[in-house]
Amino acid sequence: MISSTGNDDGYARIVAPDAARIERLLPGPIERIWAYLTEEDKRRLWMAAGTIGAAAGTKVEHIFRHEELGTDCGEPPAKYAALAGESRIHGRIIACEPPHLLAYSWGEGTPTPSQVRFDLEMRGANVLLVVTHSRIAKQQTMASFAAGWHTHLDILANVVSGRTSRGFWNKHTLPELEYARRLSPP
Repeated sequence: MISSTGNDDGYARIVAPDAARIERLLPGPIERIWAYLTEEDKRRLWMAAGTIGAAAGTKVEHIFRHEELGTDCGEPPAKYAALAGESRIHGRIIACEPPHLLAYSWGEGTPTPSQVRFDLEMRGANVLLVVTHSRIAKQQTMASFAAGWHTHLDILANVVSGRTSRGFWNKHTLPELEYARRLSPP
């Protein structure tokens, strides 16, 4: 069972030295939100195209085209120039229990692969979606991943609510600055 951290500012919480957790309350039903996580035609509207297997060990491929997310996407900041156009992330399913749990490795084939876990729970007519990204190697990467999930989940909230969303790069910069501030030592 998922327990809400009570985070009402929309920002991720650092839940371990190498893990960030972010929540969004989305309009249900749970099967609808599950479809936005697992079905390529829906997932590409808020995050990435590509395939996601349905059993442990099967492949995951995310094909990111950030410029297609929302309106007025803007250009990526210089440090993300390599992500302009199309970029890909690979992994493998760790756990899949429709429609409540999806977990997979992130960045398979890189020196420091991490893990992403999606937990879904009905809350009245809404769905609490909790994303936990763990095994993050560096604090600098933590801020980037947290801001990425923050931005992607904001776009998802807009998509499932029938609202237009600003583009990914225009939305990503401010949360990343805030995460970097929150993660900086005093």
